[in-house]
Amino acid sequence: MKVLLIDDHPLILVALQQVIQGLGDHLTVIGASGARSAREILQKDAEFDLVLLDLQLGDADGFDVLSEFRNNYPAIPVVVLSASDRSSDVIRSIDLGAMGFVPKRASNDTLFEALHMVMSGGIYVPPMSMGSHAAAASQHRPLPEVPSRNALHGAAWRSDFQRAPAGLEALGLTPRQTEVLAQLLQAKPNKLIARELNLSVETVKDHVAAVLRALDVNSRTQAVLAVSQMSQAPGGLGARYGRQLGRG
Repeated sequence: MKVLLIDDHPLILVALQQVIQGLGDHLTVIGASGARSAREILQKDAEFDLVLLDLQLGDADGFDVLSEFRNNYPAIPVVVLSASDRSSDVIRSIDLGAMGFVPKRASNDTLFEALHMVMSGGIYVPPMSMGSHAAAASQHRPLPEVPSRNALHGAAWRSDFQRAPAGLEALGLTPRQTEVLAQLLQAKPNKLIARELNLSVETVKDHVAAVLRALDVNSRTQAVLAVSQMSQAPGGLGARYGRQLGRG
């Protein structure tokens, strides 16, 4: 597994390289001191399994770099690793295509958990308030048990879900609304969802609105964040999503 780590602070870059290198066997971590260096590395060799990106770069805006890399290298998942843990930064990062957001103050176990979740096809975000229903599903629950660090070896990136989840009685979703939610978690627009589920666009809009109400959120991005946080609650709603969507 090959990881590109982008951070413009030399001491932090070296320290993070050592930490990530120690998360598992057969890990190769390449450091880049800024956006320019990262671009040069990717232009020469785009065969990376993961990019870890700091938002505070001396030669570019981290959000611009995130958007650029997601457009130019859509097959490579990007995880933001930032000193910030503001909800606005988390939401903007996920909205721009990041597959995870890890505060630098997080523990090594949390970092490993985040990388494992992303490389298993999920999205990782730190605990944050996303609405009463979503928060209630994950509030006061411990983090799931961290798998063996060797589990990162050979982990495969999966951007597609194997099948739509079923049930989700806790949210009161209908089977069709559950299918729509599965499509939302893949960032598919309404027109594509309508075509794949053989529905009208207006019907899809109605289902999307119902899903957002059930999760007590106001946008697609917030829905993704809410489900991601639920997935961190062992045995809870998100865990059922994970198993049924091929994440568990």
